[in-house]
Amino acid sequence: MDPIAALPAHGDVFTDERGEGRAMRLSWYDDGELLVLSLWRGGSCVATFRLGRHEVAALVGSLVTGLVDARPAAHDVRSAS
Repeated sequence: MDPIAALPAHGDVFTDERGEGRAMRLSWYDDGELLVLSLWRGGSCVATFRLGRHEVAALVGSLVTGLVDARPAAHDVRSAS
């Protein structure tokens, strides 16, 4: 059995849709100056990515832009006639 890893004190955990114990943890360090994204498989961290606070807004903006761009196009009522 995999050891239990502590959840981040300041952050969140997102599970991967593929399952198999995959997850991404978002953790804040250094009084919010450093964001660490870590990829987990079961109880083991398999990769980390560190992002400075000054770069977080660009990451969030990119995520929002992706959500907007991926939104299904509004149905054109005129084309249904």
